[in-house]
Amino acid sequence: MAGLTHEHVRVAVIGAGFGGLGAAVRLRRAGVTDFVVLERADAVGGAWRDNTYPGCACDVPSHLYSFSFAPNPDWPRNFSGQPHIRAYLERVADTFGLRPHLRFGAEVRSLRWDAEAVHWKVETVRGSLTADVVVSATGPLADPRIPDIPGLDGFPGAVFHSARWDHTTDLRGKRVAMIGTGASAIQIVPAIQREVGRLTLFQRTPPWVLPRMDRRISGLERWLHSKVPATRSLRRGALWAIRELQVGAFTKRPGEMRFVERLAAAHMRRAIKDPGLRAALTPDYRIGCKRILLSNDYYPALAQPHVDVVPTGLTEVRGSTLVGADGTETEADVIIFGTGFHVTDVPIAQRVTGARGTTLAEEWKGGMEALRGTTPAGFPNFLTIIGPNTGLGNSSMILVIEAQLAYMADYLRQLDTLGGKVALDARPSAVRAYTDMIQERMERTVWNTGGCDSWYLDNGRNTTLWPGTTSELRRVTRRVDLAEYTVVRPRTGPVKATVSTAGAGRGSR
Repeated sequence: MAGLTHEHVRVAVIGAGFGGLGAAVRLRRAGVTDFVVLERADAVGGAWRDNTYPGCACDVPSHLYSFSFAPNPDWPRNFSGQPHIRAYLERVADTFGLRPHLRFGAEVRSLRWDAEAVHWKVETVRGSLTADVVVSATGPLADPRIPDIPGLDGFPGAVFHSARWDHTTDLRGKRVAMIGTGASAIQIVPAIQREVGRLTLFQRTPPWVLPRMDRRISGLERWLHSKVPATRSLRRGALWAIRELQVGAFTKRPGEMRFVERLAAAHMRRAIKDPGLRAALTPDYRIGCKRILLSNDYYPALAQPHVDVVPTGLTEVRGSTLVGADGTETEADVIIFGTGFHVTDVPIAQRVTGARGTTLAEEWKGGMEALRGTTPAGFPNFLTIIGPNTGLGNSSMILVIEAQLAYMADYLRQLDTLGGKVALDARPSAVRAYTDMIQERMERTVWNTGGCDSWYLDNGRNTTLWPGTTSELRRVTRRVDLAEYTVVRPRTGPVKATVSTAGAGRGSR
């Protein structure tokens, strides 16, 4: 494909996962066709392209984990697997005519705000371009995190992260060490335990695990969803409503989670009969404080005689010997890391230089902040999809993405209304007021009070999750309030906005 040198576009979107493709669809539906989607890989899909590990599937029901504007009546299961989700995203790209806008192999090296020209200079591995507006949809689960383990470089066998699965490594009969007990690990362990010679799970913190209410969706159901769209909408609406009703227990009444803990404990008891193993697998924090996991086969896999659980993290590697924090030594041929991603230190932030000459990573050194989870101060016409405090603890992130896309569409409409070469820069006071509101609400949530140390937290603050319902988030991001921004034009510099829709889209406590 041709390079990007000297190209100028109205909007540059970074990433071709759910967020990036959703942004592209919303732009086209708003009549904006002068845009590109910059993708570092060679295909769409984002996390659902990169994660190809055995057993990879979504833990949100498929009919809710899909765009409202692109329903799929043919989901094969309640919780669909990675191949079906990736195929869905490929169909979205085709159905909505996004292929001409996609630029594959175009990893972004740097983004720099040009105050004179009032646009962004974008450097990619394929060349450069400029854009009036940049929409970053790189996602928080894009860049794997592997801990710095002494001696790891000297391990003689294969080492890889779950999000970069090495399909050339044959696990049959091998001694395999799984590091971590997150959402990926509980899918990998059951999927590989039958073929490995021995499996050792290094568990720094045990997760709470609930039954996975999964089943095949019948042909009759799929026919109905295809021929009678109202049935499809009803199913999606019911899934959404159930999760909306659960939010209060997470955000206001964590004590109510005790009932859910009893369900999780009973789920464990049915599969784990050994009292010692059961004790090692029982969390000491309130359920919901860390991500609740869903699996019917995780505990049965751990109960197998050739599977061992080391109830501590991995602290050292000595050749082929793995040493746990409790001194346990384990021999391994393969190490698989399920240790999460760079969520609060997203790599793209290091590559974005704003109006003050500082990078987004520098501005976020004390914790991520963005007005309505979308626009950070000092970075005019730069929007994030799945930005700070937009994550969910119990529902579909596609709902969040669509809410932020509505904000993006109104943002572009406001720019058109202002006219000429213009940008909007979130006022620091507005970002601070919004962040203070979020953090005040966060104080009583299970994520802050549940007694765990999770990836939701950064410097003691929860900068990742949204402390409310998705309905509230939609209200907060429905409209751009110009009173929260300064208007930036060429040469004249920033001036206070004179147009205001005071109160529009304001969050409620």
